[in-house]
Amino acid sequence: MSLSQNECFVELSSFDDLARYACAFREYPQRVYSQEFNGERVVSCSMILANTLLIFYVPLKKSGRYISYQVTGGKEICDIVESTQNISHYAPVVHMESEISPLPENEKNIPDQFHPIQVKDLGSLARLTYDPEFPDEQNLTLFALPRKKSWVLGYITSLEMDEVYYNFNYVELDSEPTKNFLKYQGSQGKNPEFSDTIDHGFSYFPIIKIKNEHSVFGFSD
Repeated sequence: MSLSQNECFVELSSFDDLARYACAFREYPQRVYSQEFNGERVVSCSMILANTLLIFYVPLKKSGRYISYQVTGGKEICDIVESTQNISHYAPVVHMESEISPLPENEKNIPDQFHPIQVKDLGSLARLTYDPEFPDEQNLTLFALPRKKSWVLGYITSLEMDEVYYNFNYVELDSEPTKNFLKYQGSQGKNPEFSDTIDHGFSYFPIIKIKNEHSVFGFSD
């Protein structure tokens, strides 16, 4: 059975979430686009799935050539700037007159919809990010989204067979995460904790918050 190829827009909670997704712990920040979407100018960054261009976006509040991202003094600083003069990570912003892809938008029948799989605890979720096939190219990004009366935090994995299947491996949270990273030092037998500061000797997983629950994550009730 052939699958149609589509694009799917997912709004993030804030500009900082977009900057964190594009830049945090990446040797080379991702390319970012601005375009018109639903009557407003948005800035976006994409994830390419087998049959879906998954586009994370937020409204564009300030024009510029680069997204600037840095963590200094344990504090995360995100902005849109015109030049790359300071010590920081920079994601280039490409301003488009047209849409960024020719794919049709589809929010209802997403061919690469994730399969939700519950994980027992945050430590297991953190350890799931280790990929033995690419140990030096780990994707550490976690996604948080509202779910019923609380929130879930999850990690996307894929299973490649005749087709590609995507899993959203998640843990249930007691409340909305208010910090930007999950901090972990599993070798010392310590449980993960949420953090806004960066200290040496720990692994950090950037948390990207989704504004509203979205069908691509596969929850049906």
